[in-house]
Amino acid sequence: MIDSISMLASTKTAGVPLTSAVGAASGAPVGGADFGKILADVASGAVDTMKGGEAASIAGLKGKMPLQDVVEAVMSAERTFQTALALRDKAVGAYQEISRMAI
Repeated sequence: MIDSISMLASTKTAGVPLTSAVGAASGAPVGGADFGKILADVASGAVDTMKGGEAASIAGLKGKMPLQDVVEAVMSAERTFQTALALRDKAVGAYQEISRMAI
């Protein structure tokens, strides 16, 4: 899980560097983009990656795509899925931590 987060921090996601997303989350304007738009772009990129993996696996079964390309697309989809799960787990953990705080 840590590897996925480290990998995400060192790459661009949907054309937006993660550092921009962090800057937007802190309220600092980053190129005029707001945090909601950045999250929507990242989610859209993740969905596109998953769809690409599915399409590649179907094309591979039909013999229309080389095996190496199929494996690369499926592995990319798997990394995206693992990253999404790690982010979800962190968000749920943060929510649970906040809900336990005394007001």
